[in-house]
Formats: sequence, C-alpha cells, structure tokens
Amino acid sequence: MNPHIQRWIDMVESGEVPACREMKLLVKKVKTAFRREKLVVDDALLEKYLGYQKYFPFERLFEWQEFCIALHLCTFRQDGSIRWPNLFIMAGRGVGKDGFIAYEAFCMVGPHNKMKLYDVDICANAEEQAMRPLNDLISVLETAGNKKLRGFFKHTKQMVKGRENGGEVRGRTNSPKSRDGMRSGMIVFNEIHQYTDKRNIEVFKSGLGKGERVPRQLWVTTNGYVRDGPLDEMLVQMTEILNGERDDDGFLPFICKLDKPEEAHKETLWAKANPSLPYMPVLMGAIRAQYKQWKDSPNTNLDLMTKRFNLPEGNPEVNVATRENIQRACRTIPNLEGRECVAGIDFASIRDFAAAGLLFNVNDTRYWVLHSWANLRSPNLVRMKYPWKKAVADGLLTVIDDAEIPMHLLTDWLVQQTAHYNIKAVALDRFRYAVARRALEEIGFSEARGASRPIKYVPPSGIGAIVPLIDSWFVTGRIAWGEDNHIMRWYTNNTALYQSPADKKRGAFTYAKIEPRLRKNDGFMALAAAATLDAELTPYETPHWSVLGSVITIDN
Repeated sequence: MNPHIQRWIDMVESGEVPACREMKLLVKKVKTAFRREKLVVDDALLEKYLGYQKYFPFERLFEWQEFCIALHLCTFRQDGSIRWPNLFIMAGRGVGKDGFIAYEAFCMVGPHNKMKLYDVDICANAEEQAMRPLNDLISVLETAGNKKLRGFFKHTKQMVKGRENGGEVRGRTNSPKSRDGMRSGMIVFNEIHQYTDKRNIEVFKSGLGKGERVPRQLWVTTNGYVRDGPLDEMLVQMTEILNGERDDDGFLPFICKLDKPEEAHKETLWAKANPSLPYMPVLMGAIRAQYKQWKDSPNTNLDLMTKRFNLPEGNPEVNVATRENIQRACRTIPNLEGRECVAGIDFASIRDFAAAGLLFNVNDTRYWVLHSWANLRSPNLVRMKYPWKKAVADGLLTVIDDAEIPMHLLTDWLVQQTAHYNIKAVALDRFRYAVARRALEEIGFSEARGASRPIKYVPPSGIGAIVPLIDSWFVTGRIAWGEDNHIMRWYTNNTALYQSPADKKRGAFTYAKIEPRLRKNDGFMALAAAATLDAELTPYETPHWSVLGSVITIDN
C-alpha cells in the first residue's frame, strides 16, 4: 500500500477526520482490493505527479487529494490496466473541485504521462463551469515564477497543450461546435448536478478512448436541485458499489456528505462533507455565517444543506399537502359517466413506474381517476415498502414483466376510458413527450394546432404555474381521488414543494420527490400535468335538492 493511500485510510479509520458512512465503506473497499487483487502503485510516477504542486498557488495537496490522485492515475493491475479509471467525487462547495480538476489535467498532458495525444476534455452544462478549471491551469502557466513550464506546455485562451505528449486540455459545453473533434483520453464532468438528462453526457463520452488512449473519467460535483437526473442515478450506482450490491466497473466513489440533517448543528462534523475544511479557516468562517442565516430562515437558505453539506433531503422542503388534507382527498368519486375530462401522463422511467389519470370538474371539485403500471424487472420494486401487491389486488396497479413498460398500455387504458368519458386533451411533461407522442397520435390525439383532441407538453415552468392551483384544491378540500386510493396517497406523500435559488427570486415553487429511489410520485405528477389543462374543462354544476314541508326546491 502506497503511504499516500494508507495515510487517508488511517485518518478515516482512526477518526482523525470525520467521515460519512460512504467514505468509511470506500476505504474498506480499497483495502480489500489491495489485499485480493495484487494491485501495483507506480510510486515513482505518483511522486512526479505530486511534485507538480510547487507550481500551483496552494500551499499543499490535502491528504484526500493525494489519495484520489494515487488511485485514479497511478494504481494498476498486474497486466498494466488501470484499476480505477473512473473517479466520482461529490464534496461540499469550497472543497477545491476546480483546482483538483486542473491538477489532474496538468498531470495528464504533462511530460510524465507517456501516453501520447492524451486529451483532457472538461465538460459542463455552462461555459463558466467548463472553463474555470482550464482558466486555473492557464493562470498557473502564466505565473511569473513558473517560466520553466513554458518549455513543456503551450497555451491559448481556449486550450493548454503538453509539448511532449501532445495532449490538449479544453473546456466543452453542450454546443455542437464545442463538441467537434473530441478524442478524449480523460473526460471530466464538472457539476453534473446541473444535468437534467444523460443525452449530452452520452455525446461527450462518445469521443472517449479513441485510438490507443486508455480512457479515464472524472466526475466532480456538489449535490444540487435537479432530482431524478444523472446525479441521482449515479448516486444510486455509487451507493450500490459501496454496499457490495454491484461490481464497481472501475469506479471509485469518493462521496463526502453529512449522514443526517441533525449533524448540521455540529460544527466538528462539517468536514464529513468537505474534507478540505480543517485547513481552510476563511471557508469555515463563511460556512458559520451561512449556518446562522439558515437557522434564522431555512426556507431562504437552501444552499447550506444542498451545496455545503450534500444532503438535500435535509432541506426544509414542504409537503404538497398536510396528511389531513391528503386523507380528505380519499373520498368517494360520484358517477361521472359521459362527463368531460382531461388526461395526464407521467413516468420517471418506462422501465420502472408509469401513471395515467383523468381530471374532472364537478361543482368546482376536481375528481381524479388514476391507474398505474409497474415493471417486475425494476430492481427497486422488491425493495419498496409500499404494498404494491395489494395495489394490484385492488385494481389500482398493473404489473408487467418486460424490458420496459409499453406505452400502448397507457394509451389502451385511455381508449377504454373513452367508452365512459369525453377526454378533451392530454398533457405530459416535455421530457416524456418524445416517448409517448406516437402512441398518443395512434389513438387520435395530435400536437397540430387546432386539433380536436390536442396533446400538450408541459415545460417545468408550466408545472410551477399550477402549484398554487393544486394547493388551493387541497386547502379547500376540492379534490378527491377515491375512498381507498392508497397508491395516490403514497405518491402524494412522496412529493414536496421545492424552491430552487432561481425560483426564490420569482417567489415560485415546483415539485420534487422526497425520496428519489424507493418511493414514487408518478401519479401525483400525472395530476400536475393534467392540472395545466384545468382551464379547458367545462365545469359541471349539478342541482342541489332540498325538501321544505311539502315543497321541493331546486337550488341553481
């Protein structure tokens, strides 16, 4: 075991540095790998890489950084293959993520990496995140005391190139022009919490390891406000690796976070989320000030738990409704035969759960008729505490055994409902639109302007716009979904009002899952989609009958 690796292991195991559950599992996993796999650390190469520190504007490399560099860049199997080519780091804001990216990029295009043309592409959703580590590296090369480096590197404002191995460091964004010509040796994903889907990530990865380049990946991020995106998916995978539930596939999950919200009140534990914190008194002072603001007003200081402590479940999220109002919605639905309605569809993944429902307006009460589908092949289904077998028996849920939930099951259900109700339109989230469009068109819905049965795809801002409307339905008791619709209760209890920093400026909210993996909210999000069509509903007014003596009166 190389001493730089052993040092961090000792610090974690001895309690010298406070560590979360995931970090303790990681050091245990690394020890096991060295014991069983006869791994080799290129000690001489590692010392050369660590020696680059003298050119950078920080006093020292921290132990956690040396540990990661040693395992990611210098640890090999006996056949020479890289043991951990994929390093995933989630650490609190201020830990030094951009500096670490710049440092590893420097190593990969520097003279001691003998792999020729080993490009490093720093990818991000926004140009600022893509260019910041590159700008840090350019600043190192332009520092007056580092004139020696000019013999080994050349640079422009957009690129740093190693003269000896020919590798280039560039910043890449989602722009097609920015992605041209990628032939990455190492690809860096900076702040992946900003990604809402994996499309651009897959495009970036398509240029990885071309030719004889042995590919590496570096994922560096804080937690964020996008739920059910690539970050949440990766966190599930990384946790399963650490728990021994799946092979690591070359991933080294370096996760730093608080274990539970209550730890935010113990300053000595903050280093769980930021292992650089004990060496950075100025940063500690900034977090202390932010903590005081958070205590005074948690709802307007969400960044402390999400960005500093990587624990978004500790955010003061607000349930969409009280338990009393959710229970009040469990009322009998009257006979709606022949009535007009609108439909809503939602699914986080068609390999997992899906839901479709119909929304009615009768006497200014919204009635919600829902059906759900689940896939027996979903690895999460058997782990759910929700009694899904009872939901099947109660006719609320249909289970299938297939690679994915066929979209025609949802549209077949809508066709069946047209025998009883007049479905005017259907709405769904715009990210689900591409999957569902063709199936909806086959049963008579259309996105064409002026269509008699239109399809509406709903952007995130559209969902945010109807949050006050749905809140009003719950508060006034003007929503009902059936007397024992326990799956709708489950969906709703797993949905929170959520406010991102951008939303705070506008005073707006949107919806988010409270627990992203083993609880679902597809049925509630289908209701939210349908609610965007509420203005299209013709409200039905039914007579209110009363008897006074021998006289019958009819209100309205």
